[in-house]
Amino acid sequence: MLKVQMVACTPSAEQLVAAAARFCYSPADTDSIMEKMTEEKAADFLAMLGDLGHESPIEHASFTFAIEGVSRSLLAQITRHRIASFSVQSQRYVAENSFTYITPPEIENDPEAKAFFVKTMEEIQESYNKLSDILYNKHLASMGGEDVPGNKTKARKMANEDARFVLPNACETKIMMTMNARSLHNFFRLRCCNRAQWEIRELAWQMLALCKKEAPHLFAKAGPSCLYGPCAEGKMTCGKAEEVRKRGLANV
Repeated sequence: MLKVQMVACTPSAEQLVAAAARFCYSPADTDSIMEKMTEEKAADFLAMLGDLGHESPIEHASFTFAIEGVSRSLLAQITRHRIASFSVQSQRYVAENSFTYITPPEIENDPEAKAFFVKTMEEIQESYNKLSDILYNKHLASMGGEDVPGNKTKARKMANEDARFVLPNACETKIMMTMNARSLHNFFRLRCCNRAQWEIRELAWQMLALCKKEAPHLFAKAGPSCLYGPCAEGKMTCGKAEEVRKRGLANV
């Protein structure tokens, strides 16, 4: 099951961003700007930034999320957001002897499809275990056997390295991700959209809720384009802007 937590963020993120933006428009010194930057002034300044479309100051605030219960398919999508830092559970150092997997809703809700899907996952698990054992025994023998200290660990890691190639996109993984606020705005604009794939869309909405709770003024207008204006997808629109807006309001 998808689980996301905000595990760290820039302290006083909204005041920091507002102060950084203030530097652009004021001759005042650092101490003066920081001392006068109250929460109310920060909120007003962030609203002004949003109206002006001045986005660079919001890069000074960053947010770190721990993400669990997602697929390697999602991993391939989320790492396309390049202005971010990722730490991902390794299939090289973590053996998948009994891997868990993510089941798409359309498969989960169809008994025939689910039965076939589960059977396929079980067959892949058997293939992974068999291939891992074959490679492990091969590497262990080439190293001189298990009596040599460290050989078993080295052989298992080498086996995992190649056995993982049979694992599916459905295989569950864990991610630690850090993005600055500007990158998050872009992420939410693209991934909260109904045209985004279902798994990363659900993740994006949950992340957006956490961001709005932590920094409501900084993310006041974050989300898909149709949340606060016309759909940016043109002819590719999902045609469900009102539905999206209802979720957006519920997410505040």
